[in-house]
Amino acid sequence: MTHPVLECADVIDSALKDVAGVSVPFMDTPTKREALLRLTALTGQLEALRLRVIAAADDVADHDGARDVASWLAKHARVDRPAAARSARLADALDQRWPVLAQGLAEGDVNVEQAAVIARALDHLPADIPAETRAAAEARLVADAGTFAPHQLRVLGRRILDIVAPELGEAHERRALEAEEHAAHRQTSLTTHRRGDGSTDIRIRVPDATADRLLTYLHAFTTPRRHHHESTGQRLPHDQALGHAFRALLETLDPHRLPLHGGDATTVIVTIDIDTLRDGLGIATTDTGTPITAAEARRLACTAHLIPAVLGGTSEPLDLGRGTRLFSRHQRKAFALRDHTCRADGCDIPAAWTEAHHQHPWSHGGPTNLDNGLLLCSWHHHRAHDDRYLHDRLPNGDLRFHRRR
Repeated sequence: MTHPVLECADVIDSALKDVAGVSVPFMDTPTKREALLRLTALTGQLEALRLRVIAAADDVADHDGARDVASWLAKHARVDRPAAARSARLADALDQRWPVLAQGLAEGDVNVEQAAVIARALDHLPADIPAETRAAAEARLVADAGTFAPHQLRVLGRRILDIVAPELGEAHERRALEAEEHAAHRQTSLTTHRRGDGSTDIRIRVPDATADRLLTYLHAFTTPRRHHHESTGQRLPHDQALGHAFRALLETLDPHRLPLHGGDATTVIVTIDIDTLRDGLGIATTDTGTPITAAEARRLACTAHLIPAVLGGTSEPLDLGRGTRLFSRHQRKAFALRDHTCRADGCDIPAAWTEAHHQHPWSHGGPTNLDNGLLLCSWHHHRAHDDRYLHDRLPNGDLRFHRRR
C-alpha cells in the first residue's frame, strides 16, 4: 500500500504533467492573477510537507551513512549544502518549537520566506520570558504574515516583545543593545592593503551609530541627482559615489580641529618643484612618500589642507605654503548667493553640492578672495585641473570646457 505522502506526490506529478503543454500567455488577466496567488500558496504548503518529512528523516541519513539530513539532501537532491542546512534548521524549528507557525505554513497562510523569518525571530527571544508570552509572540507574527512581507516581518520580529509584552520588551531591548554595543566596540577595526596599482583597499568595521554618522557626512558630498566619474563623466554606481565622497570628506577636514600630531595640526605636505607646480605636468610626492600628479596637487590646493613644499632648482625650499589658501565659510556663503549653481556652462548642480575654485591658481599666486573664486561641481572642478581640458571664460563669468585637440 502506497503511503499518503507518496500518493500526494504522484497526484502533484501527474497534475503538473497535464498542464505542461498549456499555453499560459492565452490566460486572461483574472485567471493569471488567481493562478499566481494559488500556486504561490500551494508552493508553501508543499514545502511545509517537505519540511515535516525532513524533520523526521534522521534515519534516512543514518541508513546511507550521511552526517545529517542536510548532507544527505545536498548529495542526493543535488542542492547546495547551505540551502539544505537552512531547510533542516527550519524543519527542526517548526517540528520542535513552533506548532502555530507550522500550521500556518501547512495551510498556506504563511509562505516559506515568512516562516524562516518568523522562526528566527522567535528563536532569538530571551530564554527567561514566560511561555504564554512566547506563545503570544508566535501567534501575533503568524497573524501579521497575512499583511507583511518577510523584510517587514523581520523588523516586527525584533520588536515583538514591545507589542505583546511592553514591560519585558524595554528591558530586553536595553540588554540586547548593551550586548551589541560591547560587541561592536570589541570588533571595531580598520585595516589597509596597498594593491600596488595606485589604490588602497580599506576594510573597516565600526558600530552602527558610527556608520550612520559617516554615511550622513558622505551623503553631504554626493550629488543627489548626478554621480559622475571624474574623468569619463559616466554615471557612478552608489558604492563608487560613496568612495569618492569619502575622499572629498578627507580633503575638506579642518586640520585645526584635529588632534596635534608631532606638535602641529594634522596636515599633508606635498613636495614639488616650482616648474612642475606652474606647468602642472609632472609628479609631486606627499610626506608619506606617495606620488601624485602635479595636476592633482594643484586641485587639492583649492579644497584640501595641503601644504606645498615648493623647491627651487637646487631643491632648496622656496615656500612652505600660505595659511589663507582655503576659502572661508563666509566666502562660501557669498559664492552661493552670487553663483547659485556650478558656474560651468550648462551645469545646474546647486551651490550646496559644489566646491570653491581659484580661477587664477593659488599655486601661481592667485589670491583667496571673492573676485578670484567661483563655484564648480566636483566633476567640473576636476576638469579645471585636468591638463586634457581647456576652459574659456564666457561674458557672464561662466566657464566653458573643451578637450585639447
